[in-house]
Amino acid sequence: MYKYLFLMLFMLAFVACQNNPGAGCKCKTYEAYHDNTERDDAFTGGVKLIDVETPKGTFKVWTKRVGNNARKKVLLLHGGPGMTHELYECFDSYFPGEAIEYYYYDQLGSHYSDQPDDLSLWDLPRFVEEVEQVRKALGLNKDNFYLFGQSWGGILAMEYAHKYQENLKGLVISNMMSSISDYQMYSDSVLAPRMDPEVLAEIMTYENAEDYSNPRYLELIVQNYYTEHILRMPVEEWPDPVNRTLNHVNPDVYVTMQGPSEFGVKGDATLKDWDFTDKLKDLSVSCLVIGAEYDTMDPKHMEWMAGEVQNGRYLHCPNGSHLAQFDDQEIFFEGLISFIEDVDTGEF
Repeated sequence: MYKYLFLMLFMLAFVACQNNPGAGCKCKTYEAYHDNTERDDAFTGGVKLIDVETPKGTFKVWTKRVGNNARKKVLLLHGGPGMTHELYECFDSYFPGEAIEYYYYDQLGSHYSDQPDDLSLWDLPRFVEEVEQVRKALGLNKDNFYLFGQSWGGILAMEYAHKYQENLKGLVISNMMSSISDYQMYSDSVLAPRMDPEVLAEIMTYENAEDYSNPRYLELIVQNYYTEHILRMPVEEWPDPVNRTLNHVNPDVYVTMQGPSEFGVKGDATLKDWDFTDKLKDLSVSCLVIGAEYDTMDPKHMEWMAGEVQNGRYLHCPNGSHLAQFDDQEIFFEGLISFIEDVDTGEF
């Protein structure tokens, strides 16, 4: 009897799956998510080189699609500036299981994209227009387009949303404050005093001398600052994607925009005076702000940002730092995925 009951239940489930493939049927969901039919990037495994028009000519930027979902497509803006998409390879362990389509993207100047030798291209408004060209080339729109930006990518995401939010379904600002001066103040008045006074004094010796390339300076920063506030793991345990993106960083882009110091934004960096604070109130798109307890960025400021936008939510990673997708991974992805799902279902 139980054998026949089991067979009957199996057949009912099979019929339901055939008649309604989107209703919780993992086999059909899996097939649809990995179906490359009529996708123009199928031959290259999702990789597409996109032509980007700039004041200095046309260049190619590298993108890679993972999955299919008509309503949930996430474009990932990496940090740096001048780093790479490799920082987000851990998304492979979370987004496919939720059938979220997502795009890796190396901005112009980054390792997998063209790297023109012209410092005038490393300009925030030009990067905003680059993202818009990438959006169009990928066919993203207000019905499906979620923009995720972390660190420098968060700056870029905010500025893009301010100009083009009518194209967005959702916005994620991860590990980035709305003002460089506030970030610098937090670094100087809160994070620096927490360091060993002798270590801090030695770091400031190199900072004051602008001797940023000194191996001892870099050693002090990595061992005493990075492992506390960038990625809370011993350096020898840092994951391979992080090591690769650090090896692939374009110093021309990074130094031009971020500056030579690893202890803030200093010198004549083009982002030194960036301030989005008064524009936050203009953002009406559904917005998630992600902060972390040990971040280089003030988590209280980022919580405040979520209240300044018109339709915001704050996600706090209590064990995380600047790369919370690694050192507070479960909370980071649970909150990020919940935001995407809530916006998609109209529950946000």
